[in-house]
Amino acid sequence: MEPSLPPRGVELVLLLVVMTAALYDVRYRRIPNWLTAGGAGLGLALNAFLSQARAGMFKASLIGFGVAFAVYFALYALRAMGGGDAKLMAAVGAIVGWPNWLFLFLVTSILGGIMGIILVVLRKRLKTTLLNVGFILNEMKSGRPAYAGKAELDVRSPKAVGLPHGAVIAIGTLFFLALVRHLANQ
Repeated sequence: MEPSLPPRGVELVLLLVVMTAALYDVRYRRIPNWLTAGGAGLGLALNAFLSQARAGMFKASLIGFGVAFAVYFALYALRAMGGGDAKLMAAVGAIVGWPNWLFLFLVTSILGGIMGIILVVLRKRLKTTLLNVGFILNEMKSGRPAYAGKAELDVRSPKAVGLPHGAVIAIGTLFFLALVRHLANQ
């Protein structure tokens, strides 16, 4: 299973959705429902239309929506991610389909990790962050949610060190498109 470049119209919708989400998330720390619902609906509709030319696109779109929502809903339930982030990634899954979403998710995760490390180093919180990782692992081993023991581990808390994940998703999407384009040209 190898990622593929989405059709031009799908790529345009993807960029429009993630860039708009990034702007809202950086500026307001929220991703609007009209954007995520509209992106998901447009992704499903576009892929349904394009399925006539490329078999299986609509099915991949539905699976992408479901898998992305399930993965990000689990993160939301653990209070590691906001609800807008979960809905945005579900919309992205609907737009690009599940095989591409999986690759995009991996790229976004790696970039998000790098950006997170840079953020904690710049804020001089590396030691605290490493101690928090140990705390999270210990709480997971005990079956307790880490956010219940420390407010700063709850994404909804003002004490949390936040990184607007909508912006991370947008950057991850740009990297994904560049990588897929590069792989297609080899």
